[in-house]
Amino acid sequence: MSIEPSQHSKVIARLRGPLFMTWAGMIAERAARALWPLWSVVIAVLAALMLGWHESFPIEVVWSVAVLSSIAALYFLVRGFIKFRLPSRMDALARLDSSLKGRPIQALIDSQAIGPEDEASAAVWRAHQARMAERAANAKAVQPNVRLAAKDPYALRFVAALFLGVALLFGSLWRVGTVTDIAQGTADLASGPVWEGWVEPPAYTGKPSLYLNDQDGQFVVPEGSRISLRLYGEIGALTVAETVSQRLENTGSAADPEQNFIAQTSGTLEIAGPNGRSWDISVTPDSAPEVEVTAAPERGADGMMTLPFAASDDYEVIAGNAEITLDLAAITRRYGFEADPEPRESIVLDLPLPIAGDRSDFSETLFGDFSEHPFANLPVTLSMAVQDAKGQTSEPYDYHMELPGRRFFDPMARALVEQRQWLLWSKTNGARTAQMLRAISHRPDDVFRSETAYLKLRVILRRIETQVAYDAFTPETRDEAAQALWDLALFIEDGDVEDALERMRRAQERLSEAMKNGASDEEIAELMDELRRANENYINQLQREAARNGEPQQRQPGAQDDAMQMTQNDLQEMMDRIQELMEQGRMAEAEQALQELQEMMENMQIAEGQQGQGQQSEGQQAMEGLAETLRDQQGLSDQAFRDLQEQYNPNAQAGESQGNEGRNGGQGRGESHEGQGGEGQGQGEGQAGQGQEGQQAEGQGQGLAQRQNELRREVERQRGSLPGAGSEAGDAARDALRRAEEAMRGAGDALERDDLPEAIDRQAEAMDALREGMQNLGEAMAEAEGREGQQGTADGREGGEQRDPLGRSPGANGQAGTDQGLLQGEDVYRRARELLDEIRKRSGESLRPEEERDYLRRLLDRF
Repeated sequence: MSIEPSQHSKVIARLRGPLFMTWAGMIAERAARALWPLWSVVIAVLAALMLGWHESFPIEVVWSVAVLSSIAALYFLVRGFIKFRLPSRMDALARLDSSLKGRPIQALIDSQAIGPEDEASAAVWRAHQARMAERAANAKAVQPNVRLAAKDPYALRFVAALFLGVALLFGSLWRVGTVTDIAQGTADLASGPVWEGWVEPPAYTGKPSLYLNDQDGQFVVPEGSRISLRLYGEIGALTVAETVSQRLENTGSAADPEQNFIAQTSGTLEIAGPNGRSWDISVTPDSAPEVEVTAAPERGADGMMTLPFAASDDYEVIAGNAEITLDLAAITRRYGFEADPEPRESIVLDLPLPIAGDRSDFSETLFGDFSEHPFANLPVTLSMAVQDAKGQTSEPYDYHMELPGRRFFDPMARALVEQRQWLLWSKTNGARTAQMLRAISHRPDDVFRSETAYLKLRVILRRIETQVAYDAFTPETRDEAAQALWDLALFIEDGDVEDALERMRRAQERLSEAMKNGASDEEIAELMDELRRANENYINQLQREAARNGEPQQRQPGAQDDAMQMTQNDLQEMMDRIQELMEQGRMAEAEQALQELQEMMENMQIAEGQQGQGQQSEGQQAMEGLAETLRDQQGLSDQAFRDLQEQYNPNAQAGESQGNEGRNGGQGRGESHEGQGGEGQGQGEGQAGQGQEGQQAEGQGQGLAQRQNELRREVERQRGSLPGAGSEAGDAARDALRRAEEAMRGAGDALERDDLPEAIDRQAEAMDALREGMQNLGEAMAEAEGREGQQGTADGREGGEQRDPLGRSPGANGQAGTDQGLLQGEDVYRRARELLDEIRKRSGESLRPEEERDYLRRLLDRF
């Protein structure tokens, strides 16, 4: 093979394109390395001009930066041209050749130095050049190496580029043209007197600053704006005259080079002299804020007051408070109110403000539970006032109302609360109250459903009578008696029975009393919800009893023939019908329908089926045991959370029980905690109600850590006897229970260290693991029954599907209830909205501990 000279020329000609591109890349590479400081300075200055920084700084600073930037740019330009070397054609050819294997271009240029006369040697040389020509024909342009990390270790070029990007987004190229105005202003300074001025509104207004040189003859500014003037040139050539500040003292000279004053009223501003101007300035006054109640207060069944109000201001409301005082003139002075009342501090509350958004005009709701306060259910005057950012306070807005408190529908509880209020009105009512309590308890069999309630009342009565007789009825002992009466009233109203049927009857009685006494729609709605929960509890109790007995459970002997089965739709229709009748004001018909519902619920029995055997029975027992463990763990976690609340804010829970003398009255009551229960009165009940009584009965004398460890050992025992061994779902259930044990162990250790936040987190992990274990156990039971993919029956029936008293199929996880679409209807979404509003309201209460508010905010972010 040989290569002709003409072919050699063609190969070289084909390299012109890659050679030129390589040469151009080398020029860019050397220019970037030599001139990168120059273009970094240029784009940084350009970005500053586009952002208008030269308009914000004094002219001296602007010119100083301009001079320094020019010197730096000139220095880097000269330095760059000294370092820059234009690459030659041979440099480009050498770089292109080095990028090819074997340097084929150099081989094509070389000539044979040894043995050109030898034909064999010449043939080898021609073959070598032919191969090199083929390689050179595939040459491509070499990319330039413009990496400057070694030259710019601090990446200043990227900082300048980022600066320019920000200027392109938020600045404007037109602002670069204002540099000529500065230059012209400097020329004017050299030629004669000039001036500059700025108007800066107060920061809370959110208004922008104004450059006085750009303003026309008339403009508007907020009250309190600061006007700053600077006069340049010969002193006395320019003077200032104004009527907006209303200054009478310390005015200084009209020719002072720097002048500052506050715009208080509309007027004129004039700069007299060469290039002087004048303006008519309109000052917008800052009006005082306003506040008003927008709707009548509403009262929940638990006594929580909600009072809507609205506030407004020119700019922003920053604070507000409400003071509640007794309206003595509006009280009918008879019975226990005949005596002169003891002086009581007024209730002072901070008004809730929007967490985010506009505060110039907003509507909010004031919440408060004043059920235990001496003013509860009495005429009061609520005085509201708000404050703006300027410090102005609104005119007090007085609103006369009856302070909402908890309503008691049980006649006995209502009578006790009335006597308690007379005691708190004046301790001179001690003898009258003792006489009334003795009359109430004269025939206990006729008025007391519980012997315990009667005995508690007698203890309170004897203590009051003894203290009154020996002149020992002091304000402190009076407050103890009042607290004991309140606890007893709650005990009677809410009840302390464990039987599900009795709870259901109690809820029906309270609803019936509410209808008779003309309760509000909100109270009736809450009592309806309570009745629904009581009915559900009763149904679950029936189902558990049937599962234990392995046969249908009949509530009343001899009622076998009349026993009834109800579906969920039947119960829902009955409840909806009762609520509809109450909303229409047809209370007699609603009460009759309520009586029919009670009879139907009491005559209910479980649908018949065949009793399960063997493994199914064991699985049902294990499922019920896990459900009970989960409930115990939930109660333990709730108690830990309440202890955490009291640890960081004890006054929020105990303020009312100390005689109701605090600043905030009854605000924030209703939280479950272990209360005092009338110490010395023989009362064991706290202010937490039924939930606390259950905890006292189950865990009396035990610490939280001890109870947590006992619960962990119970889970360990349940895991050892869990059915479904060998199946995938059964093994998964055991693994979930093992994880629950580990989480409980961590919770117990945290409780021993008194680390409540850590304990609550570990308890939440334990509950999640228990729920997962129950779900896996339900799947294992379904597999054992040979019905994969279908809902397994909770009690292991074979002959026909087992249903609960409402006709529902138990869920796939073996728990009571159903997996069918029950989360439907207006009540579910209404309740969800109420819970969300309650969480949002509590997260905005500044008196709550920061840890609790942070927890509530995380709930809002999640849901």
